[in-house]
Order: sequence, then C-alpha cells, then structure tokens
Amino acid sequence: MSVTIEMKAHGRSDGGKGASRRLRRQGLVPGIVYGAGIDPAMISVAHNELVHEMEQESFFSSILSLNLDGRSESVVIKDLQRHPAKPFVLHVDFQRIKAGEKIHMTVPIHFLHEDQAAGVKLGGSLLHALTELDIVCLPQNLPASIDIDVAAMKIGDVLSVSDLALPSGVELDSGVDSEERVASIVKIEAKPEVEEGEEIGADRVEK
Repeated sequence: MSVTIEMKAHGRSDGGKGASRRLRRQGLVPGIVYGAGIDPAMISVAHNELVHEMEQESFFSSILSLNLDGRSESVVIKDLQRHPAKPFVLHVDFQRIKAGEKIHMTVPIHFLHEDQAAGVKLGGSLLHALTELDIVCLPQNLPASIDIDVAAMKIGDVLSVSDLALPSGVELDSGVDSEERVASIVKIEAKPEVEEGEEIGADRVEK
C-alpha cells in the first residue's frame, strides 16, 4: 500500500479567474475537492508545499491526508493544470476517497534489475514501451508502483500488460489493452568502424 502524505489546505468562497489570479499572486494554488457523495469544496494550497510534494513520484499514487481548515480528509490527486511555459501549477483537483469504494488511479511502473537482465548482459537494450498503468482498487490496496523484475528477460523477449503480476486486490482499468507492450529487449547492432576521412559506401577515386 502507498504511504500517506499530509498536506494543508484552506477553504475559499470566491471563484472565477480574477480570484484565482489573486491567489496565485499570494503564492497559493486554487483547487477543488470533490467526491464521496459530498458537495465539492473550493480550496487553496501553498504553491511551494505542493511543488515540494510533487518531487516525490509517490505523491501521484498515494493516499493524501488533506488538512482542510483543521479537518482531515483522505484524498488522491486527480488533475494538475500547469503553466505551459513556466514552472508553476495553476490549479489542482483532489478526489475524496471512501473505505470500501474502489478508485481509479494511474501508477508508475518500476523495472527492477535492469542491469542484471540476461539479454542486457549479452549486449541487448531494455526498451520501456509503457511507464505507467491505469488500475482499479480499494484505497487500502493502492500500490505506490507496479514493480516488474526483468532479470530473466532475454534478447527478443517482449513483456505485455497481460504478463504482469498485479498486487493482491489490484486490477486493470477497463480501458487498458491487455496486449499492449510494456517492455522488450532488443539487440544493439554494432556500428561499422569508419576510418578518418572515409565515408561508408563512398567510392574511392584513384589518381
């Protein structure tokens, strides 16, 4: 199960673009909390705190404890709106979670023992075709990542979604293609050596 990360938030009553701009000038990020059969609530969080937490990969696949004006709520992050050219977060969406109610999440894929993979030792290269996976699970079963041991993969081997051993209580989201490629090991072709001043395939002119 993923770890719990704590964040502080404050409620706000004024919406609209003007109010959002004022919050951003104060170093705050406007956001919303919704779900679990409770009315949505407009909130703001400190930009610096949010960016600091975003440095952790697990932040995006963890249960967050959102302290909203002294009241704790269990949430997951569902959407981030970023500035297209600057390192700023413009808006954040949180979804409340409830015990016994499944959640849809996107979690990262971690490839274990890449350097020790049989095919890599023989000169192959491990290609990552998929780096995250959409899953469905109860909150208590939410994994921080899907870990795949690739030590046994040989040159030419292909790993598909259907080959993954998901943690207990975790299933694929209905929109995931089970035949989608996750990783493969390909042989790296050695490049022919070219002498200085010589081009491959060029004809030499005799003087």
